[in-house]
Amino acid sequence: MTEAPAAVRRVLLLAHTGRQEARDVALSFVKALTEQGLVVRLLADEAADLGLEPHLFEPAIEVLADARGAGEGCEVAVVLGGDGTILRAAEITHGSGTPLLGVNLGHVGFLAEAEVDDVDSTIEAVVQRRYTLEDRLTIDVRVYQDKELVASTFALNEASVEKAARKRMLEVVIEVDGRPLSRWGCDGVVCSTPTGSTAYNFSAGGPIVWPGVEALLMVPISAHALFARPMVVAPTSVLAVEVLAGTEGAGVLWCDGRRTVDLAPGARIEVRRGAHPVRLVRLHQAPFTDRLVAKFDLPVEGWRGAAERRRRENGDASIENGSSSAAQGQADV
Repeated sequence: MTEAPAAVRRVLLLAHTGRQEARDVALSFVKALTEQGLVVRLLADEAADLGLEPHLFEPAIEVLADARGAGEGCEVAVVLGGDGTILRAAEITHGSGTPLLGVNLGHVGFLAEAEVDDVDSTIEAVVQRRYTLEDRLTIDVRVYQDKELVASTFALNEASVEKAARKRMLEVVIEVDGRPLSRWGCDGVVCSTPTGSTAYNFSAGGPIVWPGVEALLMVPISAHALFARPMVVAPTSVLAVEVLAGTEGAGVLWCDGRRTVDLAPGARIEVRRGAHPVRLVRLHQAPFTDRLVAKFDLPVEGWRGAAERRRRENGDASIENGSSSAAQGQADV
């Protein structure tokens, strides 16, 4: 009886190839993964930037001319770059649900799981399948004009409705769960996920929300109104922003800073929990608090939490030992 052939393991590799460091790291991944018997899938323009000639590496390397469906059949997508590159990867793989493993070559890199110094251990983790997966809530975004659906997209971080002209404010009415809440003259409105709470939401003055919290966020940008505070609502809520029909200024919708839709007066933007989450690869189980401290370089000098716990534990142990010795002494008497 002949054994069935082993299933082919594929890894999608996406990189910010405009940077030399990213090209060097990408070539390291291609070499190491193919040597371990994995097939590496690349987009044609990125393969060209890396100086790879596909016909010389078949079948170890697959090259796709079109990004659509690039994640199909891949067990993970390794993304080399900053958060912008990871957001691009989320867009490419949204239909396939391929897990994203970000290696930070940018600045803050909140979405990345590994740093450039961790390349060797990251390659080993991919080869050995030594990682876990974490689903991140997304938002589905729809744009209506005169009650007609004119655009539909998604976002991992945020959807922001912004004024198109610098000199004019945007006049909007916001709505939560089918009920009007307030009217704002503002520079814009950010509708964010917990994942995006450290991105544009953070810059706009919104709260940081831990990824394990399921919620939607709405934050006004420079709103001229008494009631203009960040809001956190249930994940089942539907948020809406309507550009007032009589307003002189037009607007623009940005999703993850990548996809735009022009908004004429009277446009209605609806935001709800996304039907498909984005899956992120986790190599470490460090708490989100530690990630905040590391990424924002937060000052934590003087914290005595661990020292106090150790002191209490040692003190309890001493008391226990003292009680045992006393009891033993009484027994000896």
